[in-house]
Amino acid sequence: MMNKEEFIQLLQDKKYKTAQNILSEMNDMDTAAFLEELDAKECALAFRLISKEKAADVFSCMNSKMQTFLVDMFSETELKELLDDLYMDDTVDMLEDLPANLVTRILKNLDSTKRSTINKLLKYPEDSAGSIMTTEYVTLKKAMTVKQAMNHIKEIGIHKETIYTCYVTENKRLMGIVTAKSLMTSDNDENITNLMNTNIISVHTHTDQEQVAHLFRKYDLIAMPVLDSDGCLVGIVTFDDAMDVMVDETNEDISRMAAMEPNEKTYFETTVWQQAKHRILWLLVLMFSATITGSIITRYENAFSAVPLLVSFIPMLMDTGGNCGSQSSTLIIRGLALGEIHFKEIFKVMFKEFRISLIVGSILAVANGLRIFIQYQNFNIAIVVALSLMVVVIIAKFIGCILPLFANKFGVDPAIMASPLITTIVDTCSILVYFNIAVHIFNIVV
Repeated sequence: MMNKEEFIQLLQDKKYKTAQNILSEMNDMDTAAFLEELDAKECALAFRLISKEKAADVFSCMNSKMQTFLVDMFSETELKELLDDLYMDDTVDMLEDLPANLVTRILKNLDSTKRSTINKLLKYPEDSAGSIMTTEYVTLKKAMTVKQAMNHIKEIGIHKETIYTCYVTENKRLMGIVTAKSLMTSDNDENITNLMNTNIISVHTHTDQEQVAHLFRKYDLIAMPVLDSDGCLVGIVTFDDAMDVMVDETNEDISRMAAMEPNEKTYFETTVWQQAKHRILWLLVLMFSATITGSIITRYENAFSAVPLLVSFIPMLMDTGGNCGSQSSTLIIRGLALGEIHFKEIFKVMFKEFRISLIVGSILAVANGLRIFIQYQNFNIAIVVALSLMVVVIIAKFIGCILPLFANKFGVDPAIMASPLITTIVDTCSILVYFNIAVHIFNIVV
C-alpha cells in the first residue's frame, strides 16, 4: 500500500488518475482508514476521486467525525448521489451521529419513501433490533419457481444489502426463508414452497440488540429477520451489524469492568475533561466505600498494638481476596454474556465455586503458613494468616460469583460488578475476618 506522503505528493502534482487507480485497488475498509489519515482538504479531494460505485461503501466505513466533515463539504448533487447508493441502515447510523443542521440537509435530499423509512427506523428504541435493521432485503412469493426467483433477484438484488438469504412472504407475513445456495443448486422448475425453510430464527423490533448478537453467535447466522408486533416482516439484521453490536457491547463491558462510564468515541477524540468525567464517579464511590475498611482497622488498633507484625500481612490478604473475587466474577460475567450461565443455576455455581475455593484456599494457606513460620518462627501468626486466607478466598469466590448473577437478574449490567467493586467489598470482609481470627487466637481484648 502506498504511504500517505507519496499519495499526498500525487494530489499536489495533480496526478489524479494515478491516485484514483491506487484508491480503486484498496478494499473499502482500507480506503476509509487511509483517507482518515489525510488532512481535511486532501481527504475531500481524494474522496471525490473514488468511483461512484465504491464511494458509498467507503463512506459507511468512515468514523462519524470524517462523515460529518464530508457531508458538510459535499454539494447537493454529490450528497444526493451518495445517499442513493448508501444502504438504509448505514444512512440511519450516520444520521444518529450527525449535527441537526446536517441531518435536516440530508433528509431534504432523500425521496419521500426513503425519508419515511428512515424516520420510522430512527423512532425505534436505541439498542433495539429495530434501530440496527435494514429494510433492503429480497422477498419472494411461494408461487414462484426457482427460475422466476433468480430473475427477480437479478433484477432487484443490486439494490439490496444481502441476497444470500431471501424471505418468502405472504401479505407481509414471513412464511419461510430460502438461501441463495438452495436456489442455485435446484432445478429451474422447482417451486419455492419446496425449498423454503419454515423453522425460522427471528426477533422483534424491540428485542435488545445484545440478544440479537447472541442469537447470531449461537446459530451462526448471516442475516436475521425482524418482525413487528403483528408478526409482519419489517427488516433484517445483517451479520456486519451484529458484529458492530458485539464490539460495542464488549467495549462497554470493558469500561464498566474498569469502573468507568462507557464512551463511544475513540481515546484521542475524547477530551481530557470528558475522560475525567467518565472516570470520576466510580472513583468517588469506591474511594468513600473504602473508608469502611479504614474504620474497621481503627477498631482493631489494640490487636496490631499487641502484635505489630499482623499489620504487614494486611496488603497480601486484601490483594489475594480481591484477585480471587475478580477471577470468579470475570468467569461468571463471561458465562452470562455467552448464555452459558443463568440465574436459576446460582446454587450450582455457588457449590462449584465453593469447591474451587477449598482447593485454591488450602494451597495458598499452606504455602503462606509455612513461609511465615519459617521466616518468623511464630506458629500463632502462621495459623492466623493461613486460616484468614482460607476464609477470605471462600468469601471472595462467593461474592465474585453471586454479585454478577444478581445484577443480571435485576437488569443491571453484570460488568459493573467486576474487579473494582468486588475488590472493595472483599477488602472489607478480609479485614473483618483477619482481625477476628487474630483476636481469638491471641486472646486480645478489643
